[in-house]
Amino acid sequence: MKTVGSAYSGSSLFAFIVMLAFLNSCDLIRMKKGQNETNNKRKAIARVNNAFLYLDELKGIVPEKTTKDDSAARINAYVTSWVRKQLLIQEALKTINIDEAEVERKVLDYRYSLIGYEFQNYYIQQHLNDSVNDVDIENYYKAHPDNFILKQNIIRGTYIKVPKDAPRVKRIKDLMFSIKEKEIAELKSYCLSFSAAYHLADSSWIEFDKLAVNSPLAEIPNKIQFLRSYNYYETNDPGFLYFLKVDAYKISDNISPLEFVRQDIKNIILNKRKVELAKKLEDEVYENAAKRKDFEVFSK
Repeated sequence: MKTVGSAYSGSSLFAFIVMLAFLNSCDLIRMKKGQNETNNKRKAIARVNNAFLYLDELKGIVPEKTTKDDSAARINAYVTSWVRKQLLIQEALKTINIDEAEVERKVLDYRYSLIGYEFQNYYIQQHLNDSVNDVDIENYYKAHPDNFILKQNIIRGTYIKVPKDAPRVKRIKDLMFSIKEKEIAELKSYCLSFSAAYHLADSSWIEFDKLAVNSPLAEIPNKIQFLRSYNYYETNDPGFLYFLKVDAYKISDNISPLEFVRQDIKNIILNKRKVELAKKLEDEVYENAAKRKDFEVFSK
């Protein structure tokens, strides 16, 4: 056995070649069989030693309605990629011992995995109930509190960044603390017209660091102490004024409020349903095939 004069070990290079084989399995099989099946009815457009790429194998490479120039570019890129992969594969076969039977088994496993994955996706799309109600979300939240520990400080509140030359800046604080619908609407209109960035108070939570980015608030050394000390804060830099009103906050390493993780929990529940449907599909296929006696397992 020859050795490889590079940083790759034999096993890692083998794994790399297997990966290339996955992407180019038809070429590997053709290399094994040789070119005995080559005939004049197929037009070869590239060759690497005894491996050929045929025109009919380019079907589907170029989408419909692609321009002539784009089509040529796509085909040239594919042919170049094919040549480079063939050269690397053939060099590997000359350099190290490859168990081609094992490679083909892996290629088949990969092919079956792709087909199975597509079938599972189709089955899930047909059967998935994607409606997740509040009770499901709340029950999951209560049952798994340790899964929802905050990794950052979060707040509910109002944040406004305006240029120093913006009009009526002295009115901003009054509007931020107002509970009158007319003045709440006025603040929103003001932000849309004059602010460089804003987040208005509602039921949603937001990471404090995300809110404070590109502002002097980001430079506060002890943000936990800051949140505990201030429910309202004003600051500025050479170009802007910053206004922050904190209605509520949660410190990192505590359990997240439900509203902050509601969408995450919904995604978790939906993923669990998908896993269950995939398992159900496997069981159904197996049980139905067993009833029809579509398969046998012979004793060794």
